[in-house]
Amino acid sequence: MLVVWWAWVYVTWLVNWFDPGSNKVRLILACVTLASLLMSAAIPTAFGSEAWLFAGAYVFMQVGRNVAAVTLIERDHHLRRVFQRLIAWACLSAPLWLAGAAVDESARPWIWGAALAIDVVAPLIGYVTPGLGHSRTADWDVEGAHFAERFQSFVIIALGESIVITGATASSRGLTASSVLALGVAFFVTGALFWLYFGEMAKGSMRTIAESDDPGSLARDAYTYLHLPIIAGIIMVAIADDLLVAHPSEPLTTTGVVMATAGPAVYLLGESMVRLRMIGRLARKRLACVVALVVLGLLGGDMSALALTIGVAVLLAILAVSEAGWLRRPAPLPR
Repeated sequence: MLVVWWAWVYVTWLVNWFDPGSNKVRLILACVTLASLLMSAAIPTAFGSEAWLFAGAYVFMQVGRNVAAVTLIERDHHLRRVFQRLIAWACLSAPLWLAGAAVDESARPWIWGAALAIDVVAPLIGYVTPGLGHSRTADWDVEGAHFAERFQSFVIIALGESIVITGATASSRGLTASSVLALGVAFFVTGALFWLYFGEMAKGSMRTIAESDDPGSLARDAYTYLHLPIIAGIIMVAIADDLLVAHPSEPLTTTGVVMATAGPAVYLLGESMVRLRMIGRLARKRLACVVALVVLGLLGGDMSALALTIGVAVLLAILAVSEAGWLRRPAPLPR
């Protein structure tokens, strides 16, 4: 998940800086897309037989994309040094990615973990590079509204994919009454997550980053880093939905209970951190819902998968209705 997210984030930054309508940029994006397709195909066996394809495609994207971008920038443009630093850091982690593919499977997670740590830490320290200095977030020109929209689109795609996968599971197991009910509850949970994301905070974030004196800093923190828990939460919910539709009347395993309750909790925590970074306020109702989800998880071992997921759906529905203001009494009419 981290590798795929990191590859996508860098492409998003590239499109933020370059016109995707340009023929040269479109060619770069086509090559990156092909590499990402190969990397995605290798994911199921990345820690096994397809390690070279997974690591090689990722290195090709990270190094090749930045090298190609440098060729598009004039020598005196401030972004040229930014991309030169990106190349240096991509080349720093590249040998570890390739070495991880060459070693025994038991050592692979450790070497790839070190490589990923280099990639993840680099933006936080400004890609500091000997002879090139370090990048300031003020140098990272950001078109705030469009940048935020791209991440919002990613969330929509992730939520949509979880619905498709859950539907496929239900179809393969036969559409009995219980599976249809489970499918409906799973859809409700996903719909609630969608509703909670695309509320006032999403609009406020777009406005904040568009009006900020340092949009690069906000874009790095709120979107590159703090959106990661949101995506992780969606993946966890998708796993829980798949287990729900497969066996709705049976209790979930401990892992299943964690996916069903901690998934929405991680999602809400991610959104709360984005809110705190963008507008400087905590979402107290969402944090209260996180606590309630944790309590539900502690009790979930004795519930059927359907009952547990209905409980999750009820908590999310109460949160959504509360935030929408539907529980507030109407203001008294003037006399």
